[in-house]
Amino acid sequence: MVTLTLKNVPEDLYEDLKRSAERHRRSINREAIVRLEQALRGGRPNVEDTLARVRRLRAQTPNVFVTDEALRAARDEGRP
Repeated sequence: MVTLTLKNVPEDLYEDLKRSAERHRRSINREAIVRLEQALRGGRPNVEDTLARVRRLRAQTPNVFVTDEALRAARDEGRP
């Protein structure tokens, strides 16, 4: 993967991106990538690519499990 640096981003555009990232519970970087994919590819990221990425991440963390109970507890604590 490559690194991209954006310069002179208008403050209001940055704030819009920041709010959108918060709404979607993503980092600003991830939100920017998703938005670029949508703009340049005409929609959502490729489902097969996304599933392959998820499977790779799961393989890297085989003993990490998040239960419904843990998710509810985190949500109830007010975490984003």
